[in-house]
Amino acid sequence: MEPAPAAVEPAAAPARPPHEPMSLPRSLAYIGASLLIGLTQGMAQGFVSTNIPQIAGDLGATVTQASWLMAAFMAPRAAMPLLLIKIRAQYGLRRFAEVAILIYAAVAVLSFAILDLRSALLVQFCSGMASAPLSTLAFLYMLEPLPPAWKMRLGLPLVLATSLVGPMLARVVSPALMGDQGWNGLHLMTLGMAGVALGLVYLLPLKSPPRVKAIAVLDLVSWVLIAVGFGGLTVAFVMGAIYWWTEVAWLGWIMALSVVTLTLAVVIELHRKAPLLDIRWLVSPAMLHLTITLLIFRLVLSEQSSGAPRMFQVLGIMQGQLVGLFAVISAATMLGGLALVPVMKPERVPLFHMIALLLIAAGAWMDSHSTIDTIPAQMMVSQAMIGFAGALFMAPAMMQGLLSALARGPNYILSFIVIFVSTQSLGGAAGSGLFSTFINHRQALHLQILREELSATSPQLGQAIAQRAATLAGQIGDPALRKAQALAQIATDASNQAYVMAYNDAYRLTGLVAIAALCALILHLWRDWLVGRLPVLRHPFSRKLDPSETRP
Repeated sequence: MEPAPAAVEPAAAPARPPHEPMSLPRSLAYIGASLLIGLTQGMAQGFVSTNIPQIAGDLGATVTQASWLMAAFMAPRAAMPLLLIKIRAQYGLRRFAEVAILIYAAVAVLSFAILDLRSALLVQFCSGMASAPLSTLAFLYMLEPLPPAWKMRLGLPLVLATSLVGPMLARVVSPALMGDQGWNGLHLMTLGMAGVALGLVYLLPLKSPPRVKAIAVLDLVSWVLIAVGFGGLTVAFVMGAIYWWTEVAWLGWIMALSVVTLTLAVVIELHRKAPLLDIRWLVSPAMLHLTITLLIFRLVLSEQSSGAPRMFQVLGIMQGQLVGLFAVISAATMLGGLALVPVMKPERVPLFHMIALLLIAAGAWMDSHSTIDTIPAQMMVSQAMIGFAGALFMAPAMMQGLLSALARGPNYILSFIVIFVSTQSLGGAAGSGLFSTFINHRQALHLQILREELSATSPQLGQAIAQRAATLAGQIGDPALRKAQALAQIATDASNQAYVMAYNDAYRLTGLVAIAALCALILHLWRDWLVGRLPVLRHPFSRKLDPSETRP
């Protein structure tokens, strides 16, 4: 569910024509097109991640094999925005929009040709590439009708909240769409939304700045290296917890290849006169601070995508029973974006981040008291707080990075996009993988402890078996079979209890990380306040030496 920030460039590009006011109906049409395109992109990703078990059944594959569909969709998206900016600048904004949405609609039609896992993997890879421009188009259509004063204040929070809501809404509508049609129901929904978006793009053209020759040969070389590196890391993070990190050698080789290709890209960019990315600026203290902030938030927000849904899946709760929970999360996320509109200013960014961290810490702490009897309704408040916090964080963080990039010139927007895309796309995949890894490790530990407590000689185990067997007396006549069935039920309950305890550990860890990030933010703000109040600290080496103090 990561948005591509590339589209904000038109708000600052000096070659863009001045803003011309639109009529209210036409402005609403552009905003509606933005919302639809953003939801189309987000729901396409959510349809796959939400329904992996059902899709595996339709394809005759295992859940592990079907998980490659998610990796195939996410891998090409990590680096696509870098190339899309260059393509848009060289070939024109209007042509870019029309071709991009046409390709996405064509891929949506191609989805009906899926016959097996191999064809599904190919289509998902193409779908990941084709959907990458949609988040860009969502930004462009949101910013097109707005006057400059409202592009950051209204456009940015609204379109980012929409991008975050897409995967959540996919969980809301998926149970009704799957029905008896299986995966084809999802394809029909995707195709329908793509068709409407296609019509809107042709009916509502975007204004294009003058075209410039933007693509150089070394740009393509660097982009290929970055795409291989980001794609390899995405695959490793998505599949690492499934195959387990140390069990298969190819995970290590993929990560090693990613490190090599990214290193080569950095070397090439450092020796170019007109680089695709300004590596020196990217590793400056200010940008490193922003990168760490974005990454930490992306990691802690993985609790919502990898925590509650998977815990309820372990407890046997079906997707249809989670519709209400994710409807509430979707509403809270949109409210988080709208809450920023009247108050968002650059100087208030730290305050928004502090509030978001407090909400995430409080929500994670509330979730950490889950039991095997917890139902989705009991987590609505905590998950709504986390959804609200995600929207409250995203737009101010992006605004801060864009203003920092624009202060140095429009060309630095590309470099900022690398930070935003890598932290959101790779950070999301890494957060999910690390969350699942932690859960698996803690579940094994808790299960071992529970098994030791329920040893064969334990009187509690004998009493539990007798009680379970008594409840099964009306269903199973054989005493030996009743005892075996009771023992199997107790083992299942112990496994579920171990999983819930592991998820509680993960929720607590998420809360602790949020609190630690909040403390670090407060210390950083205090340091900045001291530097502003004490000139000596601001310029510790500015005092000139007296000539008598110098040595010959």
